Amino acid sequence: MPTLYGAIEYAAHMAKIIVIGSSNTDMVVKTSRFPEPGETILGGDFFMFPGGKGANQAVAAARAGGEVRFVCAVGDDVFGQNALKGYRDEGIAIDSALVLNGKASGVALITVNGEGENEIVVASGTNALLSADYVSKVVENRGDASMFLTQLETPIATIAYLAQYCRNTNRSLIINPAPAQELSDVILDGLFLVTPNETEAKILTGVAIEDDASMERAAQSLLNKGVQHVIITLGSRGAFFMDHKEKFLVASNKVKAMDTTAAGDVFNGVLTVCLSQEMGWQESIAYANKAAALSVTKMGAQGSAPFKEEINKFN
Repeated sequence: MPTLYGAIEYAAHMAKIIVIGSSNTDMVVKTSRFPEPGETILGGDFFMFPGGKGANQAVAAARAGGEVRFVCAVGDDVFGQNALKGYRDEGIAIDSALVLNGKASGVALITVNGEGENEIVVASGTNALLSADYVSKVVENRGDASMFLTQLETPIATIAYLAQYCRNTNRSLIINPAPAQELSDVILDGLFLVTPNETEAKILTGVAIEDDASMERAAQSLLNKGVQHVIITLGSRGAFFMDHKEKFLVASNKVKAMDTTAAGDVFNGVLTVCLSQEMGWQESIAYANKAAALSVTKMGAQGSAPFKEEINKFN
């Protein structure tokens, strides 16, 4: 039987941002290089961290000063219980978390090479059970939220519901389209913001980003589908913004990368906080870039998300 976690304790918690998405436990092995297919290599240190793109973004937003409610699905196993405790400790409202008895929580297996690059395999577990029906019961009773943030580690039917709900109620929905997959025109039409990286932009538009001109064509393709604003994240180059009024590139901050696992998640979580506080686009992207740069200097996903004070001090 599904249960809600902490409904009484958090009933009065107001949140401007609702993050809907995945909760995983990340199991990380460091190696000098990635193995070839069929090859076994000896790795180095092993770490276990809380993760999941939805959870990473919720924690990043909370640490950056956002008022966050996290809607996720976990099992009643040790991974799920530890995850919920961690979100509560971060000051995130978890009264809408779905706990599924007898089900396995999501896990991710991550390999990090000597250059800080990563390869990830995810076993979705209960994340695949975060249904549109359940999410509808949550969000339609939460009139305090002004912005919604989601990713693609939850069922696409749930994403489609959120897009329709936000379109019909004039709410702002941000979709970080990761892991990469196609999105229907119905989901994209009227969407407030989509934030693909270069690979994800190609899958969404069919345009390979090879230079500035192709990057603008990819962004324009998404605008033509009805998206209001587009940000294409470019890793060490920064982030490109485009809407029907303006376009610009915001450069990244130069750091030595240790682990890039959650850089995109940190960027999206912090960006959502900035926008919820009505900061301008250029200022919001620059601030989110700083947070993402700080995150890659640390190991892990949620643990690498910087606090507001760290971001403010970073040049």
